[in-house]
Amino acid sequence: MTLRLQPTEIEQAAKILREGGTVAFPTETVYGLGANALDEAAIAKIFAAKARPSWDPLIVHVSDQAMLEQIAFTTTKAEKLIQHFWPGPLTLLLPRTPKVPDAITAGRPLVGVRMPSHPLALALIRAAGVPIAAPSANRFGHTSPTTADHVLEDLDGRIDAVLDGGPTTVGVESTVLDPNQNPMLIYRPGAITPEMIEEIAGPVRIFQPIAAPTENPASLPSPGVGIRHYAPRAKLILVASEKELHQQEEQLAGEKIGVLLPKSWTVKPSTEVFPWASWDDGEALAQRLFAGLRDLDIRGVTTILCPLPEASGVGLAIRDRLEKAARTK
Repeated sequence: MTLRLQPTEIEQAAKILREGGTVAFPTETVYGLGANALDEAAIAKIFAAKARPSWDPLIVHVSDQAMLEQIAFTTTKAEKLIQHFWPGPLTLLLPRTPKVPDAITAGRPLVGVRMPSHPLALALIRAAGVPIAAPSANRFGHTSPTTADHVLEDLDGRIDAVLDGGPTTVGVESTVLDPNQNPMLIYRPGAITPEMIEEIAGPVRIFQPIAAPTENPASLPSPGVGIRHYAPRAKLILVASEKELHQQEEQLAGEKIGVLLPKSWTVKPSTEVFPWASWDDGEALAQRLFAGLRDLDIRGVTTILCPLPEASGVGLAIRDRLEKAARTK
């Protein structure tokens, strides 16, 4: 049975981490499944709980400069990004120190590191006194969790504890950036957008996978680049407009349909609706995205219809998650 801890029980959660256990905790993005990043046995528990393949690297969360120095070597450009965006939803791929176990990076020379801005996450890392490896706290490939209830839906009994800090505020995982390349390479878009990065540190490009990885690749180049990810149990169909949404409703007559519905859009009375957000409010759409997919799954819909935002600002991150979630293989 997984313990459900309240924010006042940070020390208990920190003790579990120090002793090699696993604790799910809120960040500003999504809930992460944490373990001591310097403890190989603890890291193995993350992979086992999530059923996560070893070729998919993890992100390490730190609370200060001294902890960062245990994990990675920085560059002038990285320091500039850190000064501007940390604490916050930006993960940097940096040269790893010898202390970092191979399991964290899937054997690669760069480690993903970030400093979360959620006060509970920072307090937990400080109390534990060790850097915390933490992918999203869900079964591998499933919709990411943005509440403690979501964590327990996937991992109850598979992890030691979840620290309940309420709903997350950003709602999509951190931007993952390799600042060592020229131009810098965004492996996973997030709330820190290309435009924001370019204003501070120069040109960026977006990673474009050439093909799906083999069933057992040696390793992925970064966290967050799996081809099929974030998926609900229901079939997910993406639509480009309200008109296309209505056309899909007609084609799927007889099925139990769910829709992530932007404000002012309409659907049939028989359609299950998750009220999403205003279509021009990208931050609100991101914050409610995964909660909407999970809510419709719980209602037992067979197909989810979801509009696809424009590929700008945080819309780029929303599209990334939805396109991966909609893949059938």
